[in-house]
Amino acid sequence: MNLNPIRFKKMQENQIMKKIRTRFAPSPTGYLHIGGARTALFNWLFTRHHYGEFVLRIEDTDQQRSTEESTQAILDAMTWLGLNWDEGPFFQAQRVDLHREMVQKLIHEDKAYFCTCSPEELEEKRKQALATGKKPKYDGTCREKRLKKTPGSVVRFRSEQTGATIVDDLIKGKIVFNNEELDDLIIERGDGYPTYNFAVVIDDALMNITHVIRGDDHVNNTPRQILLYKALGFDVPHFAHVPMILGSDKTRLSKRHGATSVMAYKDMGYLPEALVNYLVRLGWAHGDQEIFSPEELINLFDLDAVGKSPAVFNPEKLLWLNAHYIKEATTDRLMEEMKPIWPAAFDTSDSVFTQKVISDLQPRVKTLRELPGMADFYFTENVKYDEQAAEKFLTSEISEYLKAIASGIASVQNFSKENIEEFLKNFIQEQNIKFKVIAQPLRVALTGKTVSPGIDELMVTLGKERVITKISDAINYIESRQ
Repeated sequence: MNLNPIRFKKMQENQIMKKIRTRFAPSPTGYLHIGGARTALFNWLFTRHHYGEFVLRIEDTDQQRSTEESTQAILDAMTWLGLNWDEGPFFQAQRVDLHREMVQKLIHEDKAYFCTCSPEELEEKRKQALATGKKPKYDGTCREKRLKKTPGSVVRFRSEQTGATIVDDLIKGKIVFNNEELDDLIIERGDGYPTYNFAVVIDDALMNITHVIRGDDHVNNTPRQILLYKALGFDVPHFAHVPMILGSDKTRLSKRHGATSVMAYKDMGYLPEALVNYLVRLGWAHGDQEIFSPEELINLFDLDAVGKSPAVFNPEKLLWLNAHYIKEATTDRLMEEMKPIWPAAFDTSDSVFTQKVISDLQPRVKTLRELPGMADFYFTENVKYDEQAAEKFLTSEISEYLKAIASGIASVQNFSKENIEEFLKNFIQEQNIKFKVIAQPLRVALTGKTVSPGIDELMVTLGKERVITKISDAINYIESRQ
């Protein structure tokens, strides 16, 4: 793509400044959903805008819930959306030894300690704190005991107990956390595996991540992570927390709002560019513009235009965008997209004919899944007539007109849209009738329905032989009912 002068200047500046590196780090405990996909997209666009590097890391330290199936589903979704990564995918579980080394470093420097409080004891402490109106944080029972490692013991970070930790959030602005409200979080569980808050700090630091862009459900993790960065002697990255996505009823987005997995949208007949365009507008804006090409998104996207308020998921707007992108797509592209969708009963081996069918219908559908339902009459020999439509339009009075059309149309040379229009114009003049007299009967004869593409378009796509056959079938249908 062409570089505009402003972006070229930014590229030169980045050669002098520290290169921007972002990451998307999903947990493979399920499919990639709308919220995660938007986070990935914001990271990707921010990185591409600043000529940086985008890292994909799979955070699979939850061995009980992480699955290879979920990992593959995430990779498939990222690929389908076009969110290519520059490094990775890295797997957090393969870096556990490195995390443990860092735990030992903090223990050695007296910045972490072993804790032997049992889950039952911790739950009791939590209840007591709540009962007395205190924050239910760890009370530091083992903080100064200088305990050694024992079976089941955990490692806790010796957090700051005074002062404040400030998060200069690139979206939310300055957020101040009093350190006395932060507890000594566990950084290594009793099974020897690092906790999320610790592992993510190590991996982000050692992968030179400069900007951590994630959902605002992580805001409360950020001060703890900043203290870990500082304790380990790492540079603290920039943080940007993206507001959550809400359903139309302003509650947290869930499946009942349409928050299915990304690949489910593919299965439902959505195009990836429609979903990308929709997701980017969930919290980001560029004036009143609604539709963006990939190049425009990369050129325009930056965090200063991301809103602070939650975005509301609107399925109708996504459907509108999808209809737009289907209408704008080439028939070659849609032919490829439709391959797994066409019913087995449809013979789509004639690619020229199938492309004509797609071209007729693509301005009329909102999802690719709607195409087969509208295209059935193109591919079936015997049209199935809508009962009410046949009752109203396929009548004995219309039969003679249909016979005359079938006879006359056989002599039409060069079966083009213009010649068909000319034939029908001459026909209604000769018969001294208005076009509406034969329009719907002819449409029902050809399609079995009262709604379809234009009659001339239909005829061109079907071809002369199919048109004559279908009109003849309609005449036989009328006569069979007399």
